[in-house]
Amino acid sequence: MNLYEQIVAGEEKISLVGLGYVGMPIAVAFAKKIKVVGFDLNQQKIELYQNGIDPTREVGDDVIKQTAVEFTADETKLREAKFHIVAVPTPVNDDHTPDLTPVEGASRILGRNLSKGSIIVFESTVYPGVTEDICVPILEKESGLKCGVDFKIGYSPERINPGDKVHRLETITKIVSGMDEETLDIIAKVYELVVEAGVYRAESIKVAEAAKVIENSQRDINIAFMNELSIIFNKMGIDTKAVLEAAGTKWNFLKFFPGLVGGHCIGVDPYYLTYKAEQLGYHSQIILSGRRINDDMGKYVAESVVKHLIQADLPVKNAKVAILGFTFKEDCPDTRNTKVIDIYNELKEYGINPVVTDETADAEEALKLYGVQFVSMKEIKDMDAVIIAVAHKEFLKLNKEDIKAFYNASNAKKVLADIKGLFNRNEFTDEEFVYWRL
Repeated sequence: MNLYEQIVAGEEKISLVGLGYVGMPIAVAFAKKIKVVGFDLNQQKIELYQNGIDPTREVGDDVIKQTAVEFTADETKLREAKFHIVAVPTPVNDDHTPDLTPVEGASRILGRNLSKGSIIVFESTVYPGVTEDICVPILEKESGLKCGVDFKIGYSPERINPGDKVHRLETITKIVSGMDEETLDIIAKVYELVVEAGVYRAESIKVAEAAKVIENSQRDINIAFMNELSIIFNKMGIDTKAVLEAAGTKWNFLKFFPGLVGGHCIGVDPYYLTYKAEQLGYHSQIILSGRRINDDMGKYVAESVVKHLIQADLPVKNAKVAILGFTFKEDCPDTRNTKVIDIYNELKEYGINPVVTDETADAEEALKLYGVQFVSMKEIKDMDAVIIAVAHKEFLKLNKEDIKAFYNASNAKKVLADIKGLFNRNEFTDEEFVYWRL
């Protein structure tokens, strides 16, 4: 029997290395069909999973309680598996160069616990060449085994969209690749156990790596175009959302919208591609231009709020400003790489100490990463300006009276920055509000 047949027969296990927003749902999906070891270095996270708690809210506590995944922080447990999936984050450094520390660390851990006949599949987003040129030498050094002889490798880029209950692992076509045809066939068949939408067999590992990195680069460029349009139309006194709704009536108009671009994919992946391009002597023009626009949007929002405070004859220094929402996207607790922090920090430059509320966000993570302490929505009172930064469900429920209750009633004007355009602009165009959105 080959490795796939052994896995299906229950004779071999698979492992997931990295149990975050991507790795954990993969582990849970596979555990419905085969034996799974779920490994993460974070002992606290493992204990939560073992106690039936889903800190990511991706699958929910009930699913975690019922799953057959063997959650562990003991790396030696990886020796029980022969098919390994690596789903660790790949962030960027402060200078926008790739930070491969997590994927290198995962490779060292796997290498120390690798057995002959294993297949390792990397899912982490990287630039073309990382799997073969960086990960393989680490695996070989740590294990004393030879790639292509003692173990095989593949790459299958993650496409899970955190917080999205429609586009899940099972419903998204999965790109798979392997170092040779036999490996590719086994990897494809293993993923076909859980991916109902089917798999796409890329012709090489580098092709699969490149496909992933351009998916998010494409989205980044399109959102950057929308953000630039928003800046231009605001100068013209034209509502961007109204323009996009009109243009969207054409059959081939791409429906992207302006906004803050954070998270671990769209705001990060383009830098992996441009980094590799620069190593080869090419300086990106379009991709980096888009990145500059998107990276500056938090600062732009803060400056716009300040201008509208002045327009409303409200003092800027020590103005009371509330920010509703802190995560990088709606209905997801993840605050890592959120661009709302850019709004927060820029307002502080103007002598404003904003308060932040977000019942969806991981409050402990926000305090640890950014030093931001959340307040409850009930504490949002007597404000001069309110910024609705994230389209959480709880904010969608707010009506005009709810929003008015946030403000200082004695102010003649109330500044409302509806970044995501959640509300009907016409409701807030009376003399009481100074309404603005991207």
